[in-house]
Amino acid sequence: MNNPFVTNGYAGEHYFCDRVEETQALIDLLTNGNNVALISPRRLGKTDLIRHSFAQPAINDNYYTFLIDIYATSSLQDFVNALGRSIIDALKPYGKKVLQRFVDVVTSLRPDITFDVFGQPSLGVSMGSVDKPETSIDEIFRFLENADCPCLIAIDEFQQIASYNDGANVEALLRTYIQRCRNANFVFAGSQRHLMDNMFTSPSRPFYQSVTLMNLKPLDLSVYRDFAVGLFAESGKTLQSEVVDRVYRDFNGVTAYMQRLLNVLFMRTAKGETCSADMISGAIDYTLDMASDTYEALLRQIPEKQRNVFMAIAAEGEVENVTGGAFARKYRLPSTSSVNSAIKGLLSKDFITQGKNGAYQAYDKLFALWLKRYIDTK
Repeated sequence: MNNPFVTNGYAGEHYFCDRVEETQALIDLLTNGNNVALISPRRLGKTDLIRHSFAQPAINDNYYTFLIDIYATSSLQDFVNALGRSIIDALKPYGKKVLQRFVDVVTSLRPDITFDVFGQPSLGVSMGSVDKPETSIDEIFRFLENADCPCLIAIDEFQQIASYNDGANVEALLRTYIQRCRNANFVFAGSQRHLMDNMFTSPSRPFYQSVTLMNLKPLDLSVYRDFAVGLFAESGKTLQSEVVDRVYRDFNGVTAYMQRLLNVLFMRTAKGETCSADMISGAIDYTLDMASDTYEALLRQIPEKQRNVFMAIAAEGEVENVTGGAFARKYRLPSTSSVNSAIKGLLSKDFITQGKNGAYQAYDKLFALWLKRYIDTK
Protein backbone atom coordinates (compact mmCIF):
# COMPACT_ATOMS: atom_id res chain seq x y z
CA MET A 1 0.00 0.00 0.00
CA ASN A 2 1.15 3.55 -0.66
CA ASN A 3 0.39 4.40 2.94
CA PRO A 4 0.28 1.53 5.46
CA PHE A 5 -1.60 3.49 8.12
CA VAL A 6 -5.14 2.58 7.14
CA THR A 7 -7.79 5.13 8.11
CA ASN A 8 -10.85 3.53 6.55
CA GLY A 9 -11.81 -0.11 7.02
CA TYR A 10 -9.90 -3.35 7.39
CA ALA A 11 -7.03 -3.92 4.95
CA GLY A 12 -5.76 -7.29 6.11
CA GLU A 13 -3.67 -8.80 8.87
CA HIS A 14 -0.43 -7.03 8.01
CA TYR A 15 -1.96 -3.60 8.57
CA PHE A 16 -3.90 -4.62 11.67
CA CYS A 17 -2.14 -3.98 14.97
CA ASP A 18 -2.09 -6.71 17.62
CA ARG A 19 -5.45 -7.67 19.24
CA VAL A 20 -4.10 -11.24 19.26
CA GLU A 21 -5.73 -12.15 22.57
CA GLU A 22 -9.01 -10.40 21.75
CA THR A 23 -9.17 -12.04 18.32
CA GLN A 24 -8.63 -15.50 19.77
CA ALA A 25 -11.12 -14.88 22.57
CA LEU A 26 -13.79 -13.78 20.09
CA ILE A 27 -13.13 -16.75 17.80
CA ASP A 28 -13.23 -19.20 20.71
CA LEU A 29 -16.50 -17.82 22.03
CA LEU A 30 -18.26 -17.76 18.68
CA THR A 31 -17.08 -21.17 17.49
CA ASN A 32 -18.23 -22.66 20.78
CA GLY A 33 -21.80 -21.47 20.46
CA ASN A 34 -21.71 -18.22 22.45
CA ASN A 35 -23.21 -14.83 21.68
CA VAL A 36 -20.98 -11.86 22.52
CA ALA A 37 -21.55 -8.22 23.44
CA LEU A 38 -18.46 -6.27 22.36
CA ILE A 39 -18.32 -2.87 24.02
CA SER A 40 -15.87 -0.03 23.47
CA PRO A 41 -15.86 3.69 22.72
CA ARG A 42 -16.13 4.53 19.05
CA ARG A 43 -12.93 4.65 16.99
CA LEU A 44 -11.13 2.15 19.21
CA GLY A 45 -11.30 -0.56 16.56
CA LYS A 46 -14.11 -2.93 17.53
CA THR A 47 -15.52 -3.15 13.98
CA ASP A 48 -12.11 -3.95 12.52
CA LEU A 49 -11.59 -6.52 15.28
CA ILE A 50 -14.78 -8.24 14.12
CA ARG A 51 -13.66 -8.13 10.47
CA HIS A 52 -10.22 -9.41 11.45
CA SER A 53 -11.72 -12.27 13.47
CA PHE A 54 -14.11 -13.19 10.67
CA ALA A 55 -11.16 -13.30 8.24
CA GLN A 56 -9.30 -15.95 10.26
CA PRO A 57 -9.42 -19.52 8.84
CA ALA A 58 -11.30 -20.94 11.83
CA ILE A 59 -14.25 -18.73 10.90
CA ASN A 60 -13.72 -17.84 7.24
CA ASP A 61 -13.48 -21.48 6.15
CA ASN A 62 -16.46 -22.73 8.10
CA TYR A 63 -19.10 -19.99 8.49
CA TYR A 64 -21.19 -17.52 6.59
CA THR A 65 -20.37 -14.15 8.16
CA PHE A 66 -22.49 -11.00 8.08
CA LEU A 67 -21.66 -7.55 9.47
CA ILE A 68 -24.56 -5.10 9.78
CA ASP A 69 -24.14 -1.45 10.83
CA ILE A 70 -27.41 -0.10 12.25
CA TYR A 71 -26.09 3.29 13.42
CA ALA A 72 -28.26 5.16 10.89
CA THR A 73 -31.43 3.14 11.51
CA SER A 74 -34.43 4.45 13.41
CA SER A 75 -37.06 1.69 13.18
CA LEU A 76 -37.56 -2.04 12.80
CA GLN A 77 -38.17 -1.46 9.08
CA ASP A 78 -34.76 0.23 8.76
CA PHE A 79 -33.21 -2.63 10.70
CA VAL A 80 -34.73 -5.21 8.34
CA ASN A 81 -33.48 -3.27 5.31
CA ALA A 82 -29.93 -3.08 6.72
CA LEU A 83 -29.95 -6.75 7.71
CA GLY A 84 -31.31 -7.94 4.36
CA ARG A 85 -28.89 -5.85 2.31
CA SER A 86 -25.89 -6.94 4.36
CA ILE A 87 -26.77 -10.61 4.07
CA ILE A 88 -27.25 -10.39 0.30
CA ASP A 89 -23.98 -8.49 -0.17
CA ALA A 90 -22.10 -11.07 1.91
CA LEU A 91 -23.63 -13.96 -0.04
CA LYS A 92 -22.69 -12.56 -3.47
CA PRO A 93 -19.24 -14.23 -3.59
CA TYR A 94 -20.86 -17.63 -3.01
CA GLY A 95 -22.67 -17.44 -6.34
CA LYS A 96 -26.12 -18.02 -7.77
CA LYS A 97 -27.09 -21.14 -5.83
CA VAL A 98 -26.67 -19.63 -2.37
CA LEU A 99 -28.26 -16.32 -3.36
CA GLN A 100 -31.22 -18.09 -4.91
CA ARG A 101 -31.74 -20.01 -1.70
CA PHE A 102 -31.99 -16.72 0.18
CA VAL A 103 -34.39 -15.27 -2.39
CA ASP A 104 -36.62 -18.34 -2.21
CA VAL A 105 -36.96 -18.05 1.57
CA VAL A 106 -37.05 -14.28 2.10
CA THR A 107 -39.81 -13.47 -0.35
CA SER A 108 -41.07 -10.35 1.46
CA LEU A 109 -37.87 -8.41 0.68
CA ARG A 110 -38.48 -8.71 -3.05
CA PRO A 111 -34.81 -8.82 -4.08
CA ASP A 112 -34.20 -8.52 -7.80
CA ILE A 113 -31.21 -10.69 -8.66
CA THR A 114 -30.15 -11.30 -12.25
CA PHE A 115 -27.14 -13.12 -13.65
CA ASP A 116 -24.94 -12.22 -16.61
CA VAL A 117 -23.71 -14.64 -19.29
CA PHE A 118 -20.82 -15.63 -17.03
CA GLY A 119 -23.14 -16.49 -14.15
CA GLN A 120 -22.10 -13.50 -12.05
CA PRO A 121 -24.91 -12.02 -9.92
CA SER A 122 -26.19 -8.51 -10.39
CA LEU A 123 -28.25 -7.16 -7.53
CA GLY A 124 -31.00 -4.66 -7.13
CA VAL A 125 -32.96 -4.82 -3.90
CA SER A 126 -36.28 -3.06 -3.39
CA MET A 127 -36.37 -3.33 0.39
CA GLY A 128 -37.34 0.21 1.18
CA SER A 129 -41.02 -0.65 0.87
CA VAL A 130 -41.16 -3.52 3.36
CA ASP A 131 -44.69 -3.37 4.74
CA LYS A 132 -44.40 -6.08 7.37
CA PRO A 133 -40.91 -6.13 8.88
CA GLU A 134 -41.97 -8.79 11.40
CA THR A 135 -42.64 -11.12 8.46
CA SER A 136 -39.25 -10.31 6.94
CA ILE A 137 -37.47 -10.97 10.25
CA ASP A 138 -39.20 -14.34 10.46
CA GLU A 139 -38.09 -15.24 6.93
CA ILE A 140 -34.50 -14.07 7.48
CA PHE A 141 -34.16 -16.18 10.60
CA ARG A 142 -35.69 -19.11 8.76
CA PHE A 143 -32.93 -18.74 6.17
CA LEU A 144 -30.25 -18.54 8.89
CA GLU A 145 -31.62 -21.60 10.65
CA ASN A 146 -31.62 -23.66 7.47
CA ALA A 147 -28.41 -22.35 5.84
CA ASP A 148 -26.05 -25.06 4.63
CA CYS A 149 -23.33 -23.98 7.05
CA PRO A 150 -23.42 -22.13 10.39
CA CYS A 151 -23.76 -18.34 10.39
CA LEU A 152 -22.17 -15.55 12.41
CA ILE A 153 -23.92 -12.17 12.48
CA ALA A 154 -22.30 -9.04 13.91
CA ILE A 155 -24.62 -6.10 14.53
CA ASP A 156 -22.64 -2.89 14.92
CA GLU A 157 -23.92 -0.03 17.12
CA PHE A 158 -26.51 -2.40 18.52
CA GLN A 159 -27.59 0.08 21.21
CA GLN A 160 -29.33 2.01 18.43
CA ILE A 161 -32.41 -0.20 18.68
CA ALA A 162 -33.09 1.27 22.14
CA SER A 163 -33.88 4.59 20.41
CA TYR A 164 -36.56 3.11 18.13
CA ASN A 165 -40.11 4.19 18.93
CA ASP A 166 -40.89 0.52 19.55
CA GLY A 167 -37.42 -0.28 20.87
CA ALA A 168 -38.61 -2.46 23.75
CA ASN A 169 -40.70 -4.59 21.41
CA VAL A 170 -37.81 -4.88 18.93
CA GLU A 171 -35.48 -6.06 21.69
CA ALA A 172 -37.98 -8.71 22.76
CA LEU A 173 -38.65 -9.78 19.17
CA LEU A 174 -34.96 -10.17 18.33
CA ARG A 175 -34.22 -11.96 21.58
CA THR A 176 -36.94 -14.50 20.82
CA TYR A 177 -35.65 -15.25 17.32
CA ILE A 178 -32.00 -15.36 18.40
CA GLN A 179 -32.80 -17.72 21.25
CA ARG A 180 -34.55 -20.12 18.87
CA CYS A 181 -31.94 -20.01 16.10
CA ARG A 182 -29.52 -22.89 16.61
CA ASN A 183 -27.53 -22.36 13.41
CA ALA A 184 -26.30 -18.83 14.12
CA ASN A 185 -24.41 -16.89 16.75
CA PHE A 186 -24.24 -13.14 17.20
CA VAL A 187 -21.87 -10.33 18.10
CA PHE A 188 -23.64 -7.25 19.46
CA ALA A 189 -21.13 -4.40 19.15
CA GLY A 190 -21.81 -1.05 20.76
CA SER A 191 -20.09 2.19 21.66
CA GLN A 192 -22.44 3.71 24.24
CA ARG A 193 -21.46 1.81 27.35
CA HIS A 194 -24.34 2.85 29.59
CA LEU A 195 -26.93 1.77 27.00
CA MET A 196 -25.16 -1.51 26.22
CA ASP A 197 -24.70 -2.30 29.90
CA ASN A 198 -28.39 -1.71 30.54
CA MET A 199 -29.43 -3.91 27.62
CA PHE A 200 -27.35 -6.89 28.72
CA THR A 201 -27.04 -6.61 32.51
CA SER A 202 -30.46 -5.34 33.58
CA PRO A 203 -32.81 -8.16 34.72
CA SER A 204 -35.78 -6.31 33.20
CA ARG A 205 -34.36 -6.34 29.64
CA PRO A 206 -34.87 -9.17 27.13
CA PHE A 207 -31.13 -9.74 26.50
CA TYR A 208 -30.28 -10.12 30.21
CA GLN A 209 -27.61 -12.81 30.74
CA SER A 210 -27.81 -13.91 27.10
CA VAL A 211 -24.25 -12.97 26.09
CA THR A 212 -20.63 -12.98 27.14
CA LEU A 213 -19.47 -9.41 27.67
CA MET A 214 -16.18 -8.27 26.10
CA ASN A 215 -14.80 -4.80 26.81
CA LEU A 216 -12.22 -3.52 24.34
CA LYS A 217 -9.37 -1.43 25.75
CA PRO A 218 -6.84 0.77 23.94
CA LEU A 219 -3.88 -0.94 22.34
CA ASP A 220 -0.79 -1.32 24.48
CA LEU A 221 1.60 1.57 23.79
CA SER A 222 4.69 -0.58 23.38
CA VAL A 223 2.92 -2.85 20.89
CA TYR A 224 1.58 0.04 18.82
CA ARG A 225 4.98 1.74 18.92
CA ASP A 226 6.67 -1.36 17.46
CA PHE A 227 3.89 -1.66 14.86
CA ALA A 228 4.20 1.96 13.69
CA VAL A 229 8.01 2.04 13.68
CA GLY A 230 8.02 -1.24 11.72
CA LEU A 231 5.67 0.05 9.02
CA PHE A 232 7.85 3.14 8.51
CA ALA A 233 10.95 0.95 8.29
CA GLU A 234 9.36 -1.29 5.63
CA SER A 235 9.15 1.76 3.36
CA GLY A 236 12.70 2.92 4.05
CA LYS A 237 11.65 5.61 6.51
CA THR A 238 12.52 6.19 10.16
CA LEU A 239 9.96 6.97 12.84
CA GLN A 240 11.26 8.18 16.18
CA SER A 241 9.59 6.30 19.01
CA GLU A 242 8.85 9.52 20.89
CA VAL A 243 6.47 10.50 18.05
CA VAL A 244 4.28 7.46 18.73
CA ASP A 245 4.48 8.06 22.48
CA ARG A 246 3.26 11.63 22.14
CA VAL A 247 0.48 10.84 19.67
CA TYR A 248 -0.66 7.98 21.92
CA ARG A 249 -0.71 10.27 24.96
CA ASP A 250 -2.41 13.19 23.20
CA PHE A 251 -5.22 10.98 21.85
CA ASN A 252 -5.56 8.60 24.81
CA GLY A 253 -4.58 5.59 22.72
CA VAL A 254 -7.67 5.82 20.50
CA THR A 255 -6.69 3.86 17.41
CA ALA A 256 -8.49 5.90 14.74
CA TYR A 257 -6.87 9.20 15.74
CA MET A 258 -3.40 7.66 15.99
CA GLN A 259 -3.78 6.07 12.58
CA ARG A 260 -4.95 9.34 11.04
CA LEU A 261 -2.01 11.34 12.43
CA LEU A 262 0.54 8.69 11.50
CA ASN A 263 -0.97 8.49 8.02
CA VAL A 264 -0.23 12.20 7.58
CA LEU A 265 3.22 11.90 9.16
CA PHE A 266 4.07 8.97 6.87
CA MET A 267 2.88 11.00 3.88
CA ARG A 268 5.10 13.92 4.91
CA THR A 269 8.22 11.82 5.49
CA ALA A 270 10.29 11.12 2.39
CA LYS A 271 12.02 7.80 1.84
CA GLY A 272 15.33 7.79 3.69
CA GLU A 273 14.18 10.61 6.00
CA THR A 274 13.24 10.64 9.68
CA CYS A 275 9.88 11.57 11.20
CA SER A 276 10.49 13.50 14.41
CA ALA A 277 8.30 14.97 17.13
CA ASP A 278 8.56 18.51 15.73
CA MET A 279 6.43 17.35 12.77
CA ILE A 280 3.41 16.48 14.93
CA SER A 281 1.90 19.95 15.27
CA GLY A 282 2.08 20.46 11.51
CA ALA A 283 0.33 17.12 10.93
CA ILE A 284 -2.42 18.08 13.37
CA ASP A 285 -2.88 21.49 11.71
CA TYR A 286 -3.08 19.82 8.30
CA THR A 287 -5.68 17.34 9.56
CA LEU A 288 -7.79 20.06 11.17
CA ASP A 289 -7.58 22.27 8.07
CA MET A 290 -8.80 19.41 5.89
CA ALA A 291 -11.79 18.86 8.20
CA SER A 292 -12.50 22.52 8.91
CA ASP A 293 -15.48 22.94 6.57
CA THR A 294 -17.10 19.78 7.92
CA TYR A 295 -16.64 20.81 11.55
CA GLU A 296 -17.91 24.33 10.90
CA ALA A 297 -21.03 22.96 9.22
CA LEU A 298 -21.63 20.57 12.14
CA LEU A 299 -21.22 23.39 14.63
CA ARG A 300 -23.83 25.49 12.84
CA GLN A 301 -26.30 22.60 12.92
CA ILE A 302 -26.18 22.32 16.73
CA PRO A 303 -28.92 24.34 18.49
CA GLU A 304 -27.52 27.42 20.21
CA LYS A 305 -27.87 26.26 23.83
CA GLN A 306 -26.36 22.87 23.03
CA ARG A 307 -23.60 24.56 21.01
CA ASN A 308 -22.61 26.79 23.93
CA VAL A 309 -22.39 23.85 26.32
CA PHE A 310 -20.50 21.77 23.75
CA MET A 311 -17.96 24.51 23.16
CA ALA A 312 -17.51 24.99 26.91
CA ILE A 313 -16.83 21.28 27.42
CA ALA A 314 -14.41 21.21 24.49
CA ALA A 315 -12.56 24.25 25.82
CA GLU A 316 -12.29 22.69 29.28
CA GLY A 317 -11.26 19.27 27.95
CA GLU A 318 -13.10 17.26 30.60
CA VAL A 319 -15.84 18.36 32.97
CA GLU A 320 -17.20 16.38 35.93
CA ASN A 321 -19.74 18.88 37.22
CA VAL A 322 -21.35 20.56 34.22
CA THR A 323 -23.98 22.26 36.36
CA GLY A 324 -21.49 23.52 38.93
CA GLY A 325 -21.41 27.24 39.59
CA ALA A 326 -17.77 27.78 38.68
CA PHE A 327 -18.06 26.06 35.29
CA ALA A 328 -21.35 27.80 34.47
CA ARG A 329 -19.99 31.24 35.40
CA LYS A 330 -16.74 30.73 33.51
CA TYR A 331 -18.56 30.01 30.26
CA ARG A 332 -21.70 32.10 30.96
CA LEU A 333 -24.03 29.14 30.70
CA PRO A 334 -27.78 29.41 31.42
CA SER A 335 -29.82 27.67 34.12
CA THR A 336 -29.13 24.17 35.44
CA SER A 337 -32.21 22.75 33.72
CA SER A 338 -31.15 24.26 30.41
CA VAL A 339 -27.63 22.80 30.73
CA ASN A 340 -29.03 19.37 31.63
CA SER A 341 -31.30 19.49 28.59
CA ALA A 342 -28.36 20.45 26.39
CA ILE A 343 -26.27 17.58 27.79
CA LYS A 344 -28.99 15.07 26.94
CA GLY A 345 -29.20 16.38 23.39
CA LEU A 346 -25.42 16.31 22.91
CA LEU A 347 -25.17 12.77 24.29
CA SER A 348 -27.93 11.51 22.00
CA LYS A 349 -26.15 12.97 18.97
CA ASP A 350 -22.72 11.61 20.02
CA PHE A 351 -21.15 15.07 20.25
CA ILE A 352 -20.07 14.33 23.81
CA THR A 353 -19.50 11.20 25.85
CA GLN A 354 -19.43 10.42 29.55
CA GLY A 355 -16.56 8.40 30.98
CA LYS A 356 -16.59 5.92 33.85
CA ASN A 357 -15.72 8.73 36.26
CA GLY A 358 -18.84 10.60 35.17
CA ALA A 359 -16.89 13.36 33.41
CA TYR A 360 -18.06 14.70 30.07
CA GLN A 361 -15.78 15.30 27.09
CA ALA A 362 -16.08 15.78 23.34
CA TYR A 363 -16.54 12.46 21.53
CA ASP A 364 -14.44 13.47 18.51
CA LYS A 365 -11.04 14.54 19.82
CA LEU A 366 -10.07 16.17 16.54
CA PHE A 367 -13.32 18.15 16.63
CA ALA A 368 -12.40 19.25 20.16
CA LEU A 369 -8.97 20.44 18.97
CA TRP A 370 -10.58 22.29 16.08
CA LEU A 371 -13.04 23.92 18.46
CA LYS A 372 -10.26 25.16 20.74
CA ARG A 373 -8.58 26.71 17.71
CA TYR A 374 -11.92 28.13 16.55
CA ILE A 375 -12.59 29.64 19.98
CA ASP A 376 -9.11 31.17 20.16
CA THR A 377 -9.67 33.01 16.88
CA LYS A 378 -12.96 34.57 18.06
